[in-house]
Amino acid sequence: MALALDDFMSDAAAVGFRQSRGWLFSPEPLRLAKADVAQLERLGHPLRMFQQGCDRIYRRSVKGSLPGWIAQLLDAGKPSWLVEAQRSDALRDVAPRVIRPDLLLTVDGFALTELDSVPGGMGITGWLSRRYGEEGYEILGGNSGMLEGFRSLLPEGGEVLVSEEAADYRLEMEWLVKELNLLGGGRWGMQSAEKFKAGNGDPALYRFFELFDWESIPAAQALAPRPDLTPPFKPHLEEKLWLALLWSPTLREVWESEVRGNHLRRMRELLPYGWVVDPAPLPPHAALPRLEVNSWSQLADFSQKQRRLVLKVSGFSELAWGSRGVVIGHDVSQEEWAAALERACREFDLQPWIMQEFREASLVEHPYYDPRTGAVEMMRGRVRLCPYYFVSEEGKSRLGGCLATIVPADKKKIHGMSDAILTACVTET
Repeated sequence: MALALDDFMSDAAAVGFRQSRGWLFSPEPLRLAKADVAQLERLGHPLRMFQQGCDRIYRRSVKGSLPGWIAQLLDAGKPSWLVEAQRSDALRDVAPRVIRPDLLLTVDGFALTELDSVPGGMGITGWLSRRYGEEGYEILGGNSGMLEGFRSLLPEGGEVLVSEEAADYRLEMEWLVKELNLLGGGRWGMQSAEKFKAGNGDPALYRFFELFDWESIPAAQALAPRPDLTPPFKPHLEEKLWLALLWSPTLREVWESEVRGNHLRRMRELLPYGWVVDPAPLPPHAALPRLEVNSWSQLADFSQKQRRLVLKVSGFSELAWGSRGVVIGHDVSQEEWAAALERACREFDLQPWIMQEFREASLVEHPYYDPRTGAVEMMRGRVRLCPYYFVSEEGKSRLGGCLATIVPADKKKIHGMSDAILTACVTET
């Protein structure tokens, strides 16, 4: 079984996917080991429990039963009305209904590098899943898993609000909405987030815009208190800071009280060790854990071998998605690394950064169509998996689909670039 390039190209052109964003087509899905698939199918629940634990820790910090620095750190740079909204009783028990981790395939298993609650790629994943499924492949999540998953968010229909900042994803969201309407059972539409006018009779809404972009969206403050909006206006849950706070020695007992033991172990297995880049001076006899330095400035002198570290903007920034706010230590010069560290320290009060240990993705070989000749070629590359988990109103999560992004082996950052393969996933036989 193999999907022909002409079929791909004609179908993609029909829905406009390649008008603004390009990628490489593959004649077949990526095959994953049965053990990896089993992990993917079980991962949604631990991620949900981790996310809820983060929310409880934040709220306890606000109330004073945990140190105030936690909430202060997570609220850095945000307007007061948005902070008040996420602290409100109305949003107490709500959480994002779509959870998408970025998982690298490594020799030691999965490495989780991001946890996205406003993810792109849902339409692309749904379309690829259907196209490969029509050729007889048993796709992870099923041929229509992405559509069924998204429909569960707005079971009687609703509107998807897409911002100009997220315009790269508009075509795939249009496809998603169109296919939902063909399935029936409700009416789904799509509107400009900038032009949307909030009112008492609004339909159910899905937010496809980032909260840092609130000034471009006049209805933002009116939408903020709505518990039926998904994902909710909880910007602290969109911060990468949590990926580093999980490793904070100060919070070890807090995590153990807020997240069930086996779920916490799973998260620690998945997450590379990380640090919040806080420029506050340490006592002269103290050191940053594992780095064995007394200040961030000392990291500027690390050799390339020592710089197997990754700096990331935490969130609430136009640089916080698409690898734009990511600096890989051993992939830049020492001068660039020193400048990135200095910037991260300088921006701490308004835009915190985190640092994580670098994880090397394993090499795989996968076929793709050369867009110039149409011939099938083999790419030796590295893989990022993006499974999409949809959470029901009862709080149960299910895997709707999994997008694989494969980039050439010399790339350190894995994202949907023009020379990347995008494909769906199946279980290895």
